Amino acid sequence: MKTAYKPRVRLPAGPEVARLRRLLRQRQLHTVCEEARCPNLHECWSRGTATFLILGDRCTRSCRFCNVASATPLPPDPGEAERVAAAVAAMSIRHVVITSVTRDDLPDGGAGHFAALLRTLQERFPDLTTEVLIPDFQGSATALATVLDARPDVLNHNVETVPSLYARVRPQADYTRSLQLLARAVAAGFFTKSGLMVGLGERETEVMQLLTELREVGCRAVTIGQYLQPRSDKLPVARYVEPVEFERYAARAREIGFQQVQAAPLVRSSYHAAPAGSPA
Repeated sequence: MKTAYKPRVRLPAGPEVARLRRLLRQRQLHTVCEEARCPNLHECWSRGTATFLILGDRCTRSCRFCNVASATPLPPDPGEAERVAAAVAAMSIRHVVITSVTRDDLPDGGAGHFAALLRTLQERFPDLTTEVLIPDFQGSATALATVLDARPDVLNHNVETVPSLYARVRPQADYTRSLQLLARAVAAGFFTKSGLMVGLGERETEVMQLLTELREVGCRAVTIGQYLQPRSDKLPVARYVEPVEFERYAARAREIGFQQVQAAPLVRSSYHAAPAGSPA
């Protein structure tokens, strides 16, 4: 009898990882790499890529797949941009990804904080490429424009899963709203990217349709990875997706015009995030 496929996850370790973690703690910074216990952490950090989690480590939403704590957040930290810049220098980062918890408590959803940080990094590191992985800002076109005015190299917003699973997986989000955000960024001339997890109960036909809809709004890069339950109170894994199925998703994505595709069990949203042609 064939045993169901299950990806092997090795949590990153070693003296260099330990050093960088100490550096981040000294600067009171959070990374998604650590919060999500990403198995690719060492690979990405060694390639000069890191994903910083800004606006605190407490989220105003309660998505059932996410390891980030859902609680009342603290006010935005005005010194965070300087600390991130210091970490970028100390870690020799060449491509930085900036993401955040969802801050529905803030009038602009934290868009101004994203923009201020981007401008600080661009002023300090003119050769640095920047990517923002943003929440949906509750559909606010004004908040999105605030981030876009700071000119990130990549605008990333994850749809996370197929629309039929939103009520169970991320009940405070809206699939159509996410597509509209990506479409607005495309219309403004930005390179856009999105990502999703599989293994939550979706059908393969639904994933194929989602890829089509992302391309229809002009999305140019996509990441697809296996959902792994971060802790016991989160959604269980419905199934472990075979590598050959990821290959079908990748082939379909390229066929319909995605320029950058990462699809494999351990792929995460920021995996090999640097734009094509970047030294990272």
